[in-house]
Amino acid sequence: MKAIMNAFTVDLEDWFCVSNMERVFPLSRWGDCQLRVGESSTLILELLKKHGVRATFFALGWIAEHCPDIVRRIYEAGHEIGVHGYGHARLTGLGREEFKDDLARCVESVSRVVPEGTIAGYRAPSFSVTRRSAWALDVIASFGLRYDSSVFPVGGRTDYGWSGAARGINRPLCNLIEVPITPWFGGGYFRLFPYRVSRYIIKKVNKMGLPAVFYIHPWEVDPEQPRVRLPLTKRFRHYVNLDKTLHRLDLLLSEFSFGAIGDVLDENGF
Repeated sequence: MKAIMNAFTVDLEDWFCVSNMERVFPLSRWGDCQLRVGESSTLILELLKKHGVRATFFALGWIAEHCPDIVRRIYEAGHEIGVHGYGHARLTGLGREEFKDDLARCVESVSRVVPEGTIAGYRAPSFSVTRRSAWALDVIASFGLRYDSSVFPVGGRTDYGWSGAARGINRPLCNLIEVPITPWFGGGYFRLFPYRVSRYIIKKVNKMGLPAVFYIHPWEVDPEQPRVRLPLTKRFRHYVNLDKTLHRLDLLLSEFSFGAIGDVLDENGF
């Protein structure tokens, strides 16, 4: 029986771009921070090359402007490029026109580095396409993108989550495909929980005949990144097990089949 191809995705942002840091490092201060995304992304690229895996990288527009070489290198290595907004602004704080302007600025920035026609999809910062911001799907579709991968189809979170949303790939609009995140499979969940939890999740999803969607950030393989004074819960979520992530990724890629989101969509007839 052929192994199910799962989606391996990377949100291309640096250590200071994340929501946990937004009060310490607003967008206006990003230029003062040490750039580390090139080195950490290289570690992920080398691991993907080792396992012969093509992935999807969702690039922030700011990163494309300030680190064009790493975005170009990712594209030239054969990986799929998506967009992640310009400055990691969550949709919960944006209106329709503000979001449209943010996405346009991001697409423009990334398109200076890679051909615009190759930008495949969108992922909202912090998975902030929710029931209340479902209007964003129309805006995303208007840019001619093939898919969105922003919906975290579980409720109970204060900052993201869409209770009752479909967990499998679906078409919320005739000209846009939704590729929802597999709950608790990636990012902080991958670092905080033992590896066997992630292994259990992907096996369970694949047993249902569905591809799992995994996500990670370059800063999560960078234990040497600067340490910032944060509230205890945010400090725990951001820094715990950074030194274990790369090894766990190696295990994951060794055990299961992965590809870019576009490859998964093709394989599943979308």
